[in-house]
Amino acid sequence: MMNLFQEVYDRIRYATNARTQVELAEVLEIRQSSISDAKRRDSVPSDWYMKLFEKFGLNPDWLKKGVGPMYLRTEQGYAPADPPAGGVSEDPAHYGDPAAKGVLVTVHAMHCPYEEGARRPEFRPVGKVALPQTFAAPQIQVFRADSDAFSPTVRRGAYVGIDTEFVHPVSGEMYAVLMPHEGLALKRLFFDAARDLFLLRTDHPDHPDGVLSVKECPQRLVGRLVWVLQQI
Repeated sequence: MMNLFQEVYDRIRYATNARTQVELAEVLEIRQSSISDAKRRDSVPSDWYMKLFEKFGLNPDWLKKGVGPMYLRTEQGYAPADPPAGGVSEDPAHYGDPAAKGVLVTVHAMHCPYEEGARRPEFRPVGKVALPQTFAAPQIQVFRADSDAFSPTVRRGAYVGIDTEFVHPVSGEMYAVLMPHEGLALKRLFFDAARDLFLLRTDHPDHPDGVLSVKECPQRLVGRLVWVLQQI
């Protein structure tokens, strides 16, 4: 389980685009050793939050817990009390809505070593992404698409949310499936009653169908695709 310091540290790096402790020390105007000390104590000094608010308008609650808006102050003023220039305002009540609360989650690579009949592999973390809280339920595992095999529905570089509790196959739905020699792949399942197996299809016309026996489903179905985040 990730400790308190690491969670806050990851949010600070994400918000400030600081890639290293040296860069973060420059942002916070402290010595790098101070960051190492805070990590060892698993505690974030309160003056860090004040410095980040003063320099960037970052919300201390978002930094600490990942809740609420990321910024309390922008170039347009304070949020949510002051409306931005131009007369467009937000309803402060929206900040209590889970969809308005951002969380930082781990993104995993879809490529992984897998052989037929082998145990389910561990998925390698490749970064972080900020998501609405409603997209980041505990059972949702986030992956980054590393191919165009499912384009145009899911293109290379897209973030996908996989519900790992939904592993019961339903015809027509999209699932993350472990494929020998490929790793994790997105497939649309269709039940073939005559052969008592599932056809595995993509939305890309150049990719051939695959098959999945009913008895293999518990081992190879990682979960159902529930959302896609990508540019259009």
